[in-house]
Amino acid sequence: MAERRMRIAAEDLKRPELAPFSESSEVQLRRCNEPAPGCFIAESLRVIGRALDAGYEALSLLIEERHLGEETVKRCGDIPVYVGEAEVLSTLAGYKLTGGALCLMRRKALPELSGVLEHAGRVVVLEGISNPTNVGAIFRSAAALGADALLLTPDCSDPLYRRAARVSMGTVMSLPWCYFGKNRLSDVAVLHKAGFTVLAMALQEDAVRLGESAPWKGRRLAVILGNENDGLSPETVRECDASVLIPMMNGVDSLNVAAASAVAFWELFKGVPGGSRG
Repeated sequence: MAERRMRIAAEDLKRPELAPFSESSEVQLRRCNEPAPGCFIAESLRVIGRALDAGYEALSLLIEERHLGEETVKRCGDIPVYVGEAEVLSTLAGYKLTGGALCLMRRKALPELSGVLEHAGRVVVLEGISNPTNVGAIFRSAAALGADALLLTPDCSDPLYRRAARVSMGTVMSLPWCYFGKNRLSDVAVLHKAGFTVLAMALQEDAVRLGESAPWKGRRLAVILGNENDGLSPETVRECDASVLIPMMNGVDSLNVAAASAVAFWELFKGVPGGSRG
């Protein structure tokens, strides 16, 4: 790897080979190889390692020198490695690097919906969740609390965006996911046809309060979470088998969607048969 290593100084920040880390937006990287899958930036050695575990290909690495001996760096293979002081790398990227490392990686083709659902018992559906931090946090909770897969409407923030993947601690790489339905409208009928009981997290008058009743216990379960500001679309709520809510106190009517997801998954996935993940 040494012969492909370049030390970055202030005068090097405009070099064209560094553009993916500085001048290219995440949307541009996502579309750079259309119609083939594009690229994304993985931040921190933990996220990079989990991406490598999941079969993503490393293309180039931007890293502080103190991390050069890490096993994750060695696993990236014979790729260009750009090394610099933390201040120089932060100037290049436009933000302080978490964990002192960024890796340009090639995306993989997403799995088909039928394949994602085939062996899943506990599915999370995200409808119109636009904040990448929320998407990443939901993925992390879903992985930790037993979800088998996630489905996202096309207007959700991309799970492979740098911040989403970092907040997820790389779990966006390990859980199966794909896009589903239309913007702000989940195709609930597809879930029913696949054998799922579908629950909407929604503040409805007839909603079941978590912890009080679980008539769906023992069934394959899909839980749908809605947009940060507006919640789920009325059409989606009407098509679900039931609405569920988290009991609140002190005049608070709801939690942030990422916080709510952790509470809901802990309660709803109890007793639900797992899929291929056990």
